[in-house]
Parts: sequence; C-alpha cells; structure tokens
Amino acid sequence: MRRLTLLALRAVLVALLAGSVFVQTVMVPLLASDLEGLDPEYAYLRAPILALTVLGVAAVEVVLVCVWRLVTMVWRDTVFSHAAFRYVDVVIGAFVAAALLAFALGFLLAPGEAVPPGVVLLVGGVGVAALGVALVVLVLRLLLAQAVARDGEAARMQAELDEVI
Repeated sequence: MRRLTLLALRAVLVALLAGSVFVQTVMVPLLASDLEGLDPEYAYLRAPILALTVLGVAAVEVVLVCVWRLVTMVWRDTVFSHAAFRYVDVVIGAFVAAALLAFALGFLLAPGEAVPPGVVLLVGGVGVAALGVALVVLVLRLLLAQAVARDGEAARMQAELDEVI
C-alpha cells in the first residue's frame, strides 16, 4: 500500500510539473500576446502581470521539486532526519512568496476600472489561502521536529540498552 501511494503521488507530481512547464512555455506567451491589446491607460500592467505569473509558476515548481525530494526520503526511510527540514523550509518559503505575489497582483489590479472589485478580492483570497497553507506546513514542520527528536532519543536509548545487554 505504501509503495502504491508513493508511486501515485509521484505520478501526480509529474503531471503537475508537466502542467507548469506547459503554462510557462505556452500559456505565458499567449497571455503576453493578449495583454498587448490592453487599453493604453492599462498598458503599464502588462510587464508586472507577466512577471508575477512567471514567478508564481516558479514558486509552484519549487514546491513540486521539494515534495518530490521529500517523497524520495520517505521511500528510503530517511525522512525523519535533519536533511528533511531544508526541503520543508523551502516549501514554506515558496508558499509565503506565492502569497506575496498574489497580494502584489491584487495591489496592481485594484486601482481603476481594469478589473471588477470581486476579482481583486478573489486574488486576495488566494493570497490568504497560500499563507494558510504555509502555516499548515509550518505546523507539520514542528511535528517533524518532534518526530526527529523522538527518533534520536529512541536510537540513543536502544544503544544504551544494547550496551547493558
């Protein structure tokens, strides 16, 4: 069961990574060509929107690569080690960066009549959701820290017991 679950997760990660590469190579250029037709009063939004989109996709890719590395550590039974913290910390940072990018996009879109206020509110909601995920991952990091500490303590106690026996 564990092997099947990890293989299924890897398949999902590959599909998501392929989708993000598709977005970068096909959808962003299409978005760029669509944004060329903006009214002159909103033309200043073209470059920031494209930059925020590319950076947002990059944040997603960073999360996917880190989760892949963590899945590999689970596969090898090495996830309860200090090496896992590096990947979890990067995931937290990527979600915070994605939230900041969403807030920046909302800030860019808010003034004027370029987009309805509901869209700006939805973009802000995406930013809050990304911060929420970062906080959940932070809690999971704290649980990982407890597990690593307990695993180290158990190994130490087992070594002492082996000496006694």
